[in-house]
Amino acid sequence: MKVLVLNAGSSSQKSCLYDLPEDRLPEAPPKPLWEAQIDWPHGTDGAYLKVKSAHLKLEVTLFGASRSEDTARMLETLSSGETQVIAHPGQIDIVGHRVVHGGETYRDSTRITPAVKAAIARLAHFAPVHNPANLAGIEALEAVLGPEVPQIAVFDTAFHSRLPTAAYVYPGPYAWLEAGIRRYGFHGISHRYCAERAAQLLGRDLEQLRLITCHLGNGCSLAAVQAGFSIDTTMGFTPLEGLMMGSRSGSVDPGILIHLLRQGDCSVDKLDHLLNQASGLEGISGISNDLRLIFEAIEAGHARARLALDIYLHRLRAGIGAMAANLGGLDALVFTAGVGENAAPVRAGACEGLEFLGIAIDHHKNNDRPKDTDIATAAAAVRVLVIHTQEDWAIARECWQHLRR
Repeated sequence: MKVLVLNAGSSSQKSCLYDLPEDRLPEAPPKPLWEAQIDWPHGTDGAYLKVKSAHLKLEVTLFGASRSEDTARMLETLSSGETQVIAHPGQIDIVGHRVVHGGETYRDSTRITPAVKAAIARLAHFAPVHNPANLAGIEALEAVLGPEVPQIAVFDTAFHSRLPTAAYVYPGPYAWLEAGIRRYGFHGISHRYCAERAAQLLGRDLEQLRLITCHLGNGCSLAAVQAGFSIDTTMGFTPLEGLMMGSRSGSVDPGILIHLLRQGDCSVDKLDHLLNQASGLEGISGISNDLRLIFEAIEAGHARARLALDIYLHRLRAGIGAMAANLGGLDALVFTAGVGENAAPVRAGACEGLEFLGIAIDHHKNNDRPKDTDIATAAAAVRVLVIHTQEDWAIARECWQHLRR
């Protein structure tokens, strides 16, 4: 079974092709036959395509007039040239797409129909950067493969769709809720995969576990997972709420926003830019949203870089404590994504002071580039796992299950 996965963002698009047996899913994620990424840098006319298959890598510059043309060129590398892995695109059995916002309607992955596409477009006012890009990827694949090849939308919000009412309703006017203004949560594909992988690594039934999954990348969010479902999360109506992030502020006093808007030189667009692109690690440090550069600056004695990391860790610990309180206890804490998987000082700093929860890490294991590993001390009551998140594989599994059904 040939499963193509498309993960489209505002300025990039990642893709991979899996060849899966039809009778059962592998327990461990298999290596894709083919992987590709297109980047559309802001302010340039071209796009950059990177392709990897077997032991061959290809890098080319594209000058298509649209995302659809660039995507078609990317798909050509599947069935022609040195990166060829299939005879023709018609061999693709199903396509899976990460779609950021599914609103209140979509609680599970869904086969894409004209009605689903219309819903994705309608929900773009909640996710104006991501949903249009997701829809463009869907339509680009339709143009190349035709309507006969099934396409599946796997929604980032779906894992959080069973939040308790008290967790998703904001304490504003009730009319907000009636207008769809509520906590939706994001990074759901990653949180779900990591929760399931945690149960597998621990040899436990997921339904019996209380987990906190920490997705820490340029965007950051926590999820409290109980009985296999998200019961609380830090991102809300938009991915801006919650933890301090690379260039996003996370939660701030809304009175600050009112204050700024009352100033003559602060427009809504400027405020949007400040909160989403000029805050977080980048805004405090004045250096970068990249935590690796923050660490380098700290080593050089940069005070604002140190402050940025201190705020980041303070808010992360506070978030973990809040999730644990709503779970009523904790069996395992999971770190994942770019920072969570690779930044040992962040994991150590996040766990520092949480000994009262039963959290204690083995610093040798933590510093030893762990992957899908328990880094807690043997005597700790709470296991601490580092898990390599595999959103593409999670999407491929959903596609496999749809075809089997």
